[in-house]
Amino acid sequence: MNPRYIRNFSIIAHIDHGKSTLADRLLEVTGTIEKRKMQEQVLDSMELERERGITIKLTPVRMKWTVGGKTGDGQEYMMNLIDTPGHIDFSYEVSRALKAVEGSILLVDATQGVQAQTLTTLNMAREGGLVIVPVVSKIDSPLARTDEVVKELAELLKCSESDVIKVSGKTGEGVSRLLDEIIKRVPSPEEANHWQSELQKEENKKTGISPTVEQFRSLIFDFQYSNHIGVIVYVRVISGSAKRHEKLVFKVAGREFEAIDVGIFTPAETPVTSLSAGEIGYIVTGIKEPGIASVGDTIASVKDTLPPLPGYMTPRPVVWASVYPESQDDLAMLRQALSRLRLSDSSITYEEEASGTLGKGYRCGFLGMLHLEIVTERLRREFNLNLVVTMPTITYEVTLKNGEKKNIYSPSLFPEENDLVSVSEPIVTMKIILPPAYLSGIMKSLYDHEAEIIGTENFGDNRTLLTMLMPLRELMRNFFDEVKSISSGYASISYDITENRIADVVRMDVLVNDEPVPAFARVVSRRRAEQEAVNTVDRLYDIMPRELFSYKIQSVALGRIISSRTISGKRKDAAGTLSGGDITRKMKLREKQKEGRARLKEHGAVIIPQDVFVKMMRSGD
Repeated sequence: MNPRYIRNFSIIAHIDHGKSTLADRLLEVTGTIEKRKMQEQVLDSMELERERGITIKLTPVRMKWTVGGKTGDGQEYMMNLIDTPGHIDFSYEVSRALKAVEGSILLVDATQGVQAQTLTTLNMAREGGLVIVPVVSKIDSPLARTDEVVKELAELLKCSESDVIKVSGKTGEGVSRLLDEIIKRVPSPEEANHWQSELQKEENKKTGISPTVEQFRSLIFDFQYSNHIGVIVYVRVISGSAKRHEKLVFKVAGREFEAIDVGIFTPAETPVTSLSAGEIGYIVTGIKEPGIASVGDTIASVKDTLPPLPGYMTPRPVVWASVYPESQDDLAMLRQALSRLRLSDSSITYEEEASGTLGKGYRCGFLGMLHLEIVTERLRREFNLNLVVTMPTITYEVTLKNGEKKNIYSPSLFPEENDLVSVSEPIVTMKIILPPAYLSGIMKSLYDHEAEIIGTENFGDNRTLLTMLMPLRELMRNFFDEVKSISSGYASISYDITENRIADVVRMDVLVNDEPVPAFARVVSRRRAEQEAVNTVDRLYDIMPRELFSYKIQSVALGRIISSRTISGKRKDAAGTLSGGDITRKMKLREKQKEGRARLKEHGAVIIPQDVFVKMMRSGD
C-alpha cells in the first residue's frame, strides 16, 4: 500500500484506564474480528494477562478503515495499532512500541482523571516526537466526570477542549470518530521521518532517492521463539520491501539468513506476499541459536550498505533476585527457560551464581516487583519448574576499608559491618497524585519510608501532586500497597531512578535450625533493623511447617541475635498404645523416644517448602 495511506499508532495510559477495552472496540468497529468471535481483552493472549486483567506484553495488530463522514473521500487506510502495558514495571515495552509508530492515543479514564503514570508515558511519547491524540474513556460510567477530565487533559496538553475525543470502549460510542481523527492528525510514515538516522537523511539528499524505494531496512521492536521455526521478529519497515525467501541480514549481529515467511498481525499471524515501507509485521528467520536476534537491531537486505538504525537503550534492572531450581537436576531446564523467556521479554537479565545452601541458580534483574512476580510465575507455568526465589533487593555500591569499591546486588554478599567505610544506594524521584483528604495519612507513610518531599502543587480539581525523593529500597518495602490502602485506591504513583546517595543500612540474616538461609537475607535500614527482624521471624513462624523436632527461627543483625522464636515439634506419645502392665514399660519407651528426638534434632534438616519463599517475597500478603 502507498505509505501515505498508512497510520501507525499506539495506545498509552495509566494502568486500568481501559486500553484493552478500547482496542477491542477498535477491532470490532473496523471489522478486523467478527462480532461473534469477539471476546474481552482479545489482544491479551497470555493466561496471566487475562487472570490479572492487565496488559504485560505489547501487541501489534493491523486494521483497515475507510474514511467517511466529514472527509467523505472513501479512501481505505491501513491502521497499525500497538497496544501497550500501563504498569510502570513494563515501561520498556511502551518505549519500544513508541519507537515504531508516528502517533499515540493518550487515554485518560473519565472516572479517575490524569494519573501519575499518564504523565510518565506522555513524556516518553513527546521525547519520541509523536503526535498525541487526547482521548477520554469510560464516558458511559455513572461515576464519569467527563467535562472536568476533558478540561484537565486540555490544560495538560495545552490544547483546545474540542481536540479531546470522548469515547466509550464498552458501548463503542465515539470510536468511529476516533479512527477518523487518527487519520487526520497522525502523519503517515512518508511524512514523518523521525526514525531516519542523520546519515540516512544526508544520503537521501545526495541521491534524491525517496526512503520508500531504498533497500529494505526495518527496526526490530519485539520477537518471540517457536520450537519449530525458530525466532520470529516483529519489525517496523523503514524503507524498501521484503518478500519470502529473500536474503536478509541482522546488521548488528552480522548474521545472514533467508526469510522463511513474512506476514502481518490480524491479530493472528497472517502470511502476506511482502512487507513494504511504513508497515508493521513479522519475519520468520528460522534461526534457533540464542543471542543473535536482539530488540533494537536492524534487519536489512544483504545489499544494504548503510549502518544500523538507532536502536533502543538497554534497560537497567531495578530489582534483583536469585532464582534456584528446587532440584539441581532442573538447572539446565532453568537455563533454557530463562533464555527462551528473554526472547519474549528482553528486559530480563540473568547470570549464573552458586549458593552453599541452595546450590546453583541464576541472579536475575527485573524492572520492578510486579515484573519479578510475573516472570517467576511464567517460569513455573510455561516451563513447569519448581523454583526457590530469594528476597528481592537492589544494587548497593560499597566502599571497603582497604579502599576497594564493589557493586553488591545480593544481600548474602553484603560485607560485614566492621569491613565497611560507606554504602550508597539508588534514589528515586517520585510523583504521587491524590485527593487532599488523604494527605495526612500519606505523610505518615512517607516518613516511615524515609521520603523527602521536594514539591507540592494543585493538580486539576481537588487533587494534589506530590514530588519527592525516596530510597529505592523503601519503595520496594510494600510502599505501593500502603499508598493504595491509605488512599482507598485513589492515589497513583510514578517514579524514575535519578541518583545515588549515602545509605545507613545493615545486613540482616535469617537462621532456620541454626543454618543461615541466603534466600531470606536482606539489607535493611539501621533504624528499622530491630522491627524488620521481629516482623521477619514472626512471619516465618506463622508459615513454616512443623517438624518431628523443635527448631528455632532467628534474625541476626548488628552482630547479635535480635529476634528468636521456637517452633515446637509434632507430638506423639510412643507409649500411648500400651494398656496395663508395669509403668516402667511406658517410661522406657518414652526415654527411647526422647533420645531419638535428640538425635533427629542434631542431624535432621528443616525442609522449607516452595510456597514459603513465595509468601516471604509477597511481604504484603
